[in-house]
Parts: sequence; C-alpha cells; structure tokens
Amino acid sequence: MADFLKDLNEPQQLAVKTTQGPVMVIAGAGSGKTRVLTYRVAWLLNQGVPPFNILALTFTNKASREMRERIASLIDPAKAKGLWMGTFHSIFARILRAEASYLDYPSHFTIYDTADSKRVIKKIVKEQNLDDKTYATGYVLNRISNAKNNLISAADYNEDPEIQSHDLQSRKPKLGLIYSLYQQKLHRASAMDFDDLLFNTNLLLRDFPDILYKYQQRFDYILVDEYQDTNFSQYLIVKKLAANNENLCVVGDDAQSIYAFRGANIQNILNFKSDYPDHKVFKLEQNYRSTQHIVSAANSLIVHNKNQIHKTVWTSNGPGEKIQVMKTTNEGEEASWVSGRIFELLQQNQLPYSAFAVLYRTNAQSRAMEEAMRRLNIPYRIFGSVSFYQRREVKDVLSYFRLIINPRDEDAFLRIVNFPARGIGATTVDKLVAAAGDTGKSLWEIAGDPSGNGVAVNSGIARKLAEFVTMIKSFSARLYKLTAFEMGELVINKSGIRKFYFEDESPESINRRENIEELLSGLQDFVSSPEEGETEVPLRTLDEFMQDIALLTDADTKKEKDDDSNKVSLMTIHAAKGLEFPFVFITGVEENLFPSQLSINSQSELEEERRLFYVALTRAMTRATVTYAETRFRYGNFNFCEPSRFIDELDPEYLDHLTTRLPGKKKPAKSESFAESRKNFRKITESTGTATSKPVAAEEDNSGFAILDPGVLKMGMEIKHQRFGLGTVVGIEGSGQNAKATVTFAGAGNKQLLLKFARLKIMG
Repeated sequence: MADFLKDLNEPQQLAVKTTQGPVMVIAGAGSGKTRVLTYRVAWLLNQGVPPFNILALTFTNKASREMRERIASLIDPAKAKGLWMGTFHSIFARILRAEASYLDYPSHFTIYDTADSKRVIKKIVKEQNLDDKTYATGYVLNRISNAKNNLISAADYNEDPEIQSHDLQSRKPKLGLIYSLYQQKLHRASAMDFDDLLFNTNLLLRDFPDILYKYQQRFDYILVDEYQDTNFSQYLIVKKLAANNENLCVVGDDAQSIYAFRGANIQNILNFKSDYPDHKVFKLEQNYRSTQHIVSAANSLIVHNKNQIHKTVWTSNGPGEKIQVMKTTNEGEEASWVSGRIFELLQQNQLPYSAFAVLYRTNAQSRAMEEAMRRLNIPYRIFGSVSFYQRREVKDVLSYFRLIINPRDEDAFLRIVNFPARGIGATTVDKLVAAAGDTGKSLWEIAGDPSGNGVAVNSGIARKLAEFVTMIKSFSARLYKLTAFEMGELVINKSGIRKFYFEDESPESINRRENIEELLSGLQDFVSSPEEGETEVPLRTLDEFMQDIALLTDADTKKEKDDDSNKVSLMTIHAAKGLEFPFVFITGVEENLFPSQLSINSQSELEEERRLFYVALTRAMTRATVTYAETRFRYGNFNFCEPSRFIDELDPEYLDHLTTRLPGKKKPAKSESFAESRKNFRKITESTGTATSKPVAAEEDNSGFAILDPGVLKMGMEIKHQRFGLGTVVGIEGSGQNAKATVTFAGAGNKQLLLKFARLKIMG
C-alpha cells in the first residue's frame, strides 16, 4: 500500500484501491469525496497506469485544478503529465477540436457563452418580427438547451408532433424555427455553445464508430465527480466511453442533487446499480466539516425523501450548538436581526467577516439583507453578480481576440467592427449582414470584398473596411508567434482600445481601464504558469487562453481579489454548493418561498427542494441559523407567511427556537415549538390580520448587565461590557433598532456596539 493512503479512513481506502469494474462512491456532505478521487488517480499512476489512459471528469475547473495540485503533492508530478482531467465541457471541447473535421467544423471553432447565445437569439427574434415578450430570450435559450441536453436536434424538434403541439398550446409556435436559425447562425460563425459541446460529442461517438473505438481504447479508467449532477447527454457519453471495460468510478451524493432546472437527472446515480449489475458501492459517511447537531439535523431532514440511496452520515466532531430557528415579523426585521447577530458575533469572537454566509432561495431576497448590512457598515459581497469576463470593456477586448482566432465569428465581428469608432456605421453593417444572408458567406468574407459581394459602399467606407480587415489579419499572423500576453498588449494598443478608455478620466472609465489592466494581468499569469509536470513554461498562445476562459463555470468565477475576500457572503443556496462557512444563516424558510410555490404539487420537485435545504444546512461548520418571517412583500403584494414544512421535519432535539422579545418582558419569551409557531401564525392571520413583535428597550439579568435604551447613554459615561470590561462612551449615533455606541475600552481599544444586542452596565 502506498504510504499516502494512510491519510484515508477505511471506506476511503477501499474506494481508492478497488480499480477494476464499475464502482459507485456515495459521499455524504463533508466526507472528503474530492480526496477519494484525487487519491484514486494517484493510486492508479502509482500502479503504473499511463496518465493518458486515465480520464477524470469534473464540473468545475476549480475542482480539476485542486485535484491536479493534490496529485502532484502525492506523487512525482512528472507522472501526472498527460492526464485527461478537466470539466466535461473542456475535455469534450478538446476531443471536438481534434476531430472537428468529421462534423464540418474548423478546429479553431469559437465557444459561445450564455451572453453570446442570448444576443444571437435576440437578433433572430427581431429579424423574424416576433414579439420579444412572447419569445423571451431566456425562455427560448432554456428551451433549446433542454432539447440539446436530451439529444433533440433542430430537425428532430421541428418534426416531433408532441413538441410542436406543446409549443402551439404555449402560444410559441415559432420556437422550432428559432432553434433552426440559431443553429444555422452558429455553424456559419464556426461556433458552438456550451450545450453543443455535449451534443456534438454524442454525434461524434454515435455516427463515427472508429472515433468511438479510438477513445474507448484510450481511456482504460474513467472517473466522474458529482455524478448526481450529470444530464442525459453527459450520461450517454460516459456510458459509451466506459463500455469497453467498465472501469468506471462515479462519485456523488444523491442528497445533494439540486440542479434539475439545468437538466441534471438524479436517476443517473439512482440507476447506476441497474446500469452496472456487477458494481461495487462504497459509502463515505463520516462528515469532517460540521458539528454533531448540524449533521444530525440534516439527517433528520433528508430521511423524508423517498427517492434516495440511504446512508447515515456521522461525525466525530463535538456536539456544537443547536440549530437556531428565529421567527421575525417581516423581511426587514429578519434582515436586521441577521445583520445584528453577525455584528454581535463579530465583536464577541473577533471573527473575520468571511466566516459568515447568508443564504437565500431567490436572488430577490438579497435587497433587504444588503440594506441591513450597509446600515451596520458590514462589508459584504454578492455571488452571482456580473462576472469579470462579462463586463462590457472586457467583452470588447475578448471579441477582438475571438475574431483574430476565428474570423467567421459573426458575434465578435459585429461587436468590434466599429469599436472604437472608425466610421463604419449601422447602415454599412446592415448591408454586410444582408449580403451575408443572401450569399451564405460570413460577414468577414463580405467585409473583405464588399463590392465583389454586391455591397454598394463609397470609397471612404471601402477603405475603412479594408483597414479593419488588414488590422485583424496582421494580428492573426502573429497568433502563434507571440505569447497570449504579448498579443493582448498588441491588440489593446493597436486597436485603439487603450486610447478610448485611457483618455477619459471619468470614474466609470477609470474603473473600465482597471478591468482591462486586470485582464492583462490574467494573461500574464496564464503565460507565466507552467503546466502540471513542466519545469519550463512553453509558449502559451491566445487561443489556449480563450478556451480556458470560455469554459469557466459559475463556481470558477467565485474567486475574488485578495482585498475583497474578507466580507460576509450573500448568495443563493445553489451558488453555495461546494462551499463551507463557520456560520451560516438560511433565510426566508417559509412555505411557497422555500419550498418554492412551483414545487409543492410534485413529489420529485418537492424532494429536490428538500435536498436544497439539506445542502444549505451542510454548508455550516460551527453554527447554522434558520430564519423565517410572518409577513413578506413579494411580487408587489403584502403576503402572510407560514413557516416552511422543512423546519417541522427537523428533529426538535437539535433545534433551539428563538422568538423576538415582546414589550414589557424582563426575560425572553419561552421558546416556541414549530407547531406552536404555526398555530400562532394562524391565530394572527385569522383574527387581526396583523403581527406585532418589537424588541424590548431594556432587558436585565442577575449579573446586572442589561440591553440599554439608547437614551440612557451619554457621552463620557463610564460603562462595563461583559467581554471587553471597563470603557468610556465616546460616540453615539443612530436611533431605535439602529442605535450604536462607540466605546473606548482600556484593554481592547475602540469598539462599536449595536445597542439592541450589547449587554452593558453603567458604572457609578
């Protein structure tokens, strides 16, 4: 046994060493699944398996990068050189580039991201004079994506009577036409979208048996991470590639399958045993992340799902604190309570802001939370905002890069043909587009010879088009002679982009040029970083860089700048998958919000919502807090809310119900059970239709420390704090719920205290 296996527990070791035949590793939350995948690859390499015979598929570049780094630390890095390890999309893009000619594509095809695809669809809807509300871009793209993930081509879509009937009943009979035109535009631009990378790989393996045989022979061992998140298209590719010897290892957790809306099919992992009757199953049930109360509460929740692979997750960590369940009056009070609690914990424990995460079911819930954070000057960051590579100025530069690599890329051409402005106006561009449509040629070909393709332009416009084409050709000629960084600098300087953004001193332009400089820094990092096992850095070109960033996933773009990392994280639960935080607040846990109103009439959808809540709970390492409101303003309406059934499904043994403090009470009201809370909710809504609950002005305990009314404190007053000791009030600001005092403590310096939480004693 290799020495490095001593780091694994017994089930992990068995999963690593069982290399022959189909293996399924069911990995509970925080149980070290990435470690098992990593050590399994290292074990295979250590047993003499050539790296190019191993295929490891992940869902994020971050996961594959971490695996590579760990493998390099376990064995000789040179042994790992040649591994086929990466995301589904990056590996299949690599195969498609090598075999592109079989599908009538050039090897340098462009990969369109979601924003690119939406622009193409929007253009088609406009060209066809269709209502852009009926044919909303997001809906149309989602419909096309679902079709591709189920291997339904545009031709199949238009010939299927059931699909056509559905679209007709939905009053969207032109969806099939849009799908066909969309694919035509992609092919004419030598472009594929993300779904095409899977769809076309399936076509390649289906229609060309020699290609299928070639890759079956190459990949003796196949490993798949997060198997519960695979869709039908990914499932078929893996099944075909593994058919030769079935040395397939899949790792995942059915209890964390939360991406059905993206096409993920939980049946892939549930049906593994029927797909591979000779399979072996290993269950990783020890959680290394969370406390016993968090793990036990999560277990008590997920047992309510019928469609699952049973396991008992446990931990040797300490019991920790119970799950706190907090009822508030409305979303504003909920946000204030959460931000106030974070403020209090920060002061009591001297924690970094990054130790906290606030999770919610929908992005819209962030508004109230952001306002509450700002009132307390708590720095926060929101995951899911515009990613770096989607910012306008960055897309401008990237469009130059794309056109240099693939002149047929029409989306890139249209974006930069007159940027920065060079006198090629909309009328000229419309003529080029019309000619391309009439002749079937690319915009690049038309622009290179407008008169020869029937485009009437004056000599001035013809000259400007020629200058643009010549500039792009001059860049393309150096594509494989210069590094990606050198090409980036050349393009930014010679295209006029630097002059355009760097002469304007407005705050917006300064921010945009900082982003361009950051892009150049990224190019420099790319060309300076050796590949795994390399001692010297080879010439890394612009086309390699573009493929890397084209295949970035949401998880890969979560990385923040160092100076931006110490902030409270606000995000949807879907965005939190794969992350962990010491303190987690799960907000808005109410019926019709979580679970979503759209899911409560379907068992499969309700079970996915329950899995989503399970994921939220298991992000917490030290403490998890669940909050819900009695009323919430949604979709322009004031709604009374009922606490989520998921709270009721948590074993009360692991819960600590809190209540807001009522006026006139010296001590907190007795904790309510969930059933009592639901009963009280009904009483409120049935009788008065109102809910009142306010914090008490002053609450005292036997030690003499109390939560003081802000009006009691005066500048210069001597007070005592339970943690920081004696201090002097040097500042008072805000009022009511938001009142804060700045106090200078002899041993702790200046501290800002939120008075509705700070327990103080007035001295003298």
